[in-house]
Amino acid sequence: MNIAVAGGTGTVGRHVVDVARERGHDVVLLTRSASVDLVSGEGLAPALAGIDIVIDASNTPSASPRAATAFFTTVTRNLSAAERVAGVRHHLALSIVGVDRAPYGYYAGKLAQERAVEQGGVPSTILRATQFHEFAGQMLGLLSFAGLHLAPRARIRPVAAREVGERLVELAEGEPMGRAADLAGPREEQLAELIRRLAEATDVRGPIIDANLPGRQFAAMRRGETLPGPEATLARQSFDEWLRDRTAREPADRSGV
Repeated sequence: MNIAVAGGTGTVGRHVVDVARERGHDVVLLTRSASVDLVSGEGLAPALAGIDIVIDASNTPSASPRAATAFFTTVTRNLSAAERVAGVRHHLALSIVGVDRAPYGYYAGKLAQERAVEQGGVPSTILRATQFHEFAGQMLGLLSFAGLHLAPRARIRPVAAREVGERLVELAEGEPMGRAADLAGPREEQLAELIRRLAEATDVRGPIIDANLPGRQFAAMRRGETLPGPEATLARQSFDEWLRDRTAREPADRSGV
């Protein structure tokens, strides 16, 4: 099949590209480096010529509900419009477990994306996944100040980005199904403890301070509202296994994450 991947250089998108090529599919990247702008729509029409499947793993760094909603709805509408013209037969979107129970901040944008996909006029599949193992490092990087590191308290069930990529390609090889079963990591973890283990493994210096961060998003995560239900598909790789693989591949960064 001919598969186009939006966000094909990101945390999950790069795995989607690798897995799709390993399985013998032809892959096109929808990136600025390939002269495609997802926000303006420029370059989408020629890029989607002959494409069967679009997998959208695009992302924005903004946690603002307004900015995230604007980004995801704009990108989805641009993709859907170009897909209808090109005759794309299946649109897949990556979303997050619990966006309907905790529609705050960045999650508000993902929920709006889901609605835009459903209204896009192209047969679609939406896969909700839990936070990736990389989430702990992202929090550590964002919440470090003058040698102090805040570790947010939150209940999560982290999943390997590679396994999310594998599942997206598996779904692309099937028929559109609307909402796929949620994908989650093998066990529930405390985010603050994962940050502590990551900091120790990568020799990050300075105190790690557990904190209840303000805002409805983190409050919802502390209550477990972004955890999967019993019907979710469980991935294989645990956070500790991922961390061992990561530290085996990369020398410890003595300056932090």
